[in-house]
Amino acid sequence: MKMILASNNAKKLRELKAILSDMGIELCSQREAGCNFEVEETGTTFAENAYLKAAAVVEATGVAAIADDSGLMVDALNGEPGVYSARYAPGGHDASDKEKYEYLLKKLEGVENRRAKFVSSICCIFPNGDIIRCEGECTGKILLSPRGEGGFGYDPVFMPAGYDKSMAELGTEVKNEISHRANALKIFKKKLREYNGTDK
Repeated sequence: MKMILASNNAKKLRELKAILSDMGIELCSQREAGCNFEVEETGTTFAENAYLKAAAVVEATGVAAIADDSGLMVDALNGEPGVYSARYAPGGHDASDKEKYEYLLKKLEGVENRRAKFVSSICCIFPNGDIIRCEGECTGKILLSPRGEGGFGYDPVFMPAGYDKSMAELGTEVKNEISHRANALKIFKKKLREYNGTDK
């Protein structure tokens, strides 16, 4: 089955390809599919933004599209950065991952409550209009300083519950088992098998 990831994020594409590799899905980025546009993320929730991205790509190509909208929600910041995770720091989308997590750490200086969670909302839209939606979470806390070189985004400053390493230190194999996106995709894979009539 061919699907287009409604994103041009190479790291996200690699992650989804690895997690979906056992499903026989041929996944490509929207740029590879000829979609040379950026969808404006005007939604107020991860689910709304995932839908907007998938809908734009399936409409442009006539091929099933899957979108992930995800981000970090910090308790002490009333759920920020939330849907603005990718453009939270000064500089917006142009800010580097390092600038984003350093800005977050600055906002949490002196704050004792470090509880946080990553949330991933998946939306897959088929050319016939059918939709599969699901959401996954990974709870944990924000570290006082970054640790590790792996992953991307806020991974160096996020420690998942039950682990003594940051997400960036855990390695791809572990991350692809426990991350918010992995948890959402586990549900997605089950729903897709049911949709295809291959759920045994």
